[in-house]
Amino acid sequence: MPGALDGIRVLEVTQIIAGPMCGVMLSDMGADVIKIESAAGDGMRLLGQIAPSESKGFHVFNRGKRGMVLNLQDADGQAVVQRLISEMDVFLINARPGVPERLGIDYESLRAHKPDLIYLENTAYGPTGPSAHRAGADIIAQAYSGLMAGDEKVDEHGGPDLITATTPADFVAAFTSTIAVCAALFHRERTGEGQKIDTSLLAGAMVLQNAFASRMPVSDAVLLDPILSGLAAVRERGGSYEEMLGARGGLRALVGGAFLLYYGGYQTSDGAIMLGCVTPANRQQVRNALGLETGDDPTDGGDFNPLAEGSAEVVAGVRALITERFAADTTENWVAKLDAAGAPAAQVNMPEEMVDDPQVQALGIMVDLEHRLTGPETMVGPPFSMSASPLAAQGASPPLDGDTDDVLVEYGYTTEEIAALRSSGAVGLPDSS
Repeated sequence: MPGALDGIRVLEVTQIIAGPMCGVMLSDMGADVIKIESAAGDGMRLLGQIAPSESKGFHVFNRGKRGMVLNLQDADGQAVVQRLISEMDVFLINARPGVPERLGIDYESLRAHKPDLIYLENTAYGPTGPSAHRAGADIIAQAYSGLMAGDEKVDEHGGPDLITATTPADFVAAFTSTIAVCAALFHRERTGEGQKIDTSLLAGAMVLQNAFASRMPVSDAVLLDPILSGLAAVRERGGSYEEMLGARGGLRALVGGAFLLYYGGYQTSDGAIMLGCVTPANRQQVRNALGLETGDDPTDGGDFNPLAEGSAEVVAGVRALITERFAADTTENWVAKLDAAGAPAAQVNMPEEMVDDPQVQALGIMVDLEHRLTGPETMVGPPFSMSASPLAAQGASPPLDGDTDDVLVEYGYTTEEIAALRSSGAVGLPDSS
């Protein structure tokens, strides 16, 4: 069965993560995605490269695409885009602000050749406002949006530390871009209208912390105002970044230490386990699994006041008891006991080991591909499934300049025209002979 976007053609001028990942997901849904690179290639090709211009990062964020090299600084290279775009449905770009206009591949220029084009531009700060012109990256969006401070990590020098497990702003921007493209295609199906879509790393990072960034006067007087006044006091006296984090309090200030007894992690005898309890029933399930008696945990009773003097010591005592219990047995045994009790809990796995996880395998999350240059590889595949229009990884990532001639032929270029474009340097890699 064809994918939901079967027949949709996408031209992509993207790099690193946010833009390329959007292209991957569109490809998974059946779209034909053609990635345009300069002769130097997407910068991700060079990060940890395992062969010339090939890296695991590039393969991950560009699987399922065809690739061609165009010199967009050259008028003939720009003319190729203008000729191709007339037969495309979607154009993706995540260049620095002003670059699309300088290259003649901005929305207004391209829609002149394809009036119903869906044009998506992803930038760091969005298209308007005092910071719209600024360059950015995921780490910049983490910092500017408050997401980095919200993570509460501090480096060895006392300064802010980035979120290292992933690039959260990039990925949210990629997911929102994909949703927006699909919505715009649906709108075009009904109305015949194309449109321009703007997404940003900043907006993506804000979505991830909406509960902290939002305002609600009925509760802010109790929860937010003390935080803001505390931050102001630290800044006024020139306090450190760590002191600012302390004044803010984060999730602990919002929900309280007693809640985090059952919404957090503990070491076991051979690893670690994480609890995710948000209801009194869940917390009781954990206590049952741990064998805690009535009275061992006074923090979940109706008489416990987390704001009362001495409450922190009570919480610390319960945490010490729970810590001791978990440390006395293995992760596997604790997971079995917690599952039997119905409590939300999981072992803490290492990402490098997840390819062999039985649940991951049962869901078919991983896919086996064959790269033209580097051979077999197993990649994370589509993140969801559809019964009537199934998703599938369309193949491995393209080698640099791997499909240039094939794409040009497909869109009507003759052998002589391609040779002339290559000779002028408008397309393809420079001749190394």
